[in-house]
Amino acid sequence: MKASGTPATIDAYIATFSDDVQAILQKIRATIAKAVPQAREKISYRMPAFALDGDVIYFAAFKKHIGVYPPVRDAKLKKEVAPYAGPKGNLQFPLAERIPYALIGRIAKSRAKENAARAAIKRKNKR
Repeated sequence: MKASGTPATIDAYIATFSDDVQAILQKIRATIAKAVPQAREKISYRMPAFALDGDVIYFAAFKKHIGVYPPVRDAKLKKEVAPYAGPKGNLQFPLAERIPYALIGRIAKSRAKENAARAAIKRKNKR
């Protein structure tokens, strides 16, 4: 960990939790890595994150849920994530329920696609 108490890596972050929560976090990490294999892992805002043309997705464990950030913009996905909606557009997956890993993968793919489109527009405008 860094001196501030913030883990330096996703491995260090995950290691701070109980075995059962570690397993969930590792599966979320693997799901996102599979969905967006080009994305780079990092710690940002004291949470595990993946970045590709900007931040794709963050996730974090809490006492009773797994939080996933940032907000979902895709209209079709918004309907699917509605039962998990938390404050400020984040998602909360209760630890007492089955974690929808496939949905998390689709969110990551959608966010990466949005980032790629934004990056393409920026590149085009720089010409």
